[in-house]
Amino acid sequence: MSSKRFLTIGQKEKLLKALKENDCSNFIQRILMLLLRNEGKTYQEIAEFLGCSYRTVAYWCVHGDPEDIESLRDKRTKGNYRKVTEEYMELLMETIAKDPRELGYQFTRWSGDRLAEHLAQSTGITLSGSQIRNILRKEKINLSVGRKNLGRTSRSCVCA
Repeated sequence: MSSKRFLTIGQKEKLLKALKENDCSNFIQRILMLLLRNEGKTYQEIAEFLGCSYRTVAYWCVHGDPEDIESLRDKRTKGNYRKVTEEYMELLMETIAKDPRELGYQFTRWSGDRLAEHLAQSTGITLSGSQIRNILRKEKINLSVGRKNLGRTSRSCVCA
């Protein structure tokens, strides 16, 4: 990719339109990287201007396809948390409210790994213990304090 004016007029217009229509800061930052690179800025100048690493700029300037705006989205955002359904969440909340011994387990406290394994057997949805802990953290539920604090808040985003 040449360092100046490598974008076609159509690509630049598409990037500028996406810039105005999106509110995801990482996505906007990646669009800006391509636009600044198109203006002849070096990776280092872009990194300093945007407050990110040189390596990040280099990655997105090489891998971001101005023809495919979606290539600028981080694919990690399409992770396993999207597997979580409303039914899964209800079962998770019901499960943590129970003593594990009620379900035939020898242990007395739930952990993220134990919950993940139990729910995988019950639902077929496989998540890691850390994903379960992240879901619970977003629900403001801390497994280390036990089952007492199950006061739930509104569930606007279920991202692990």
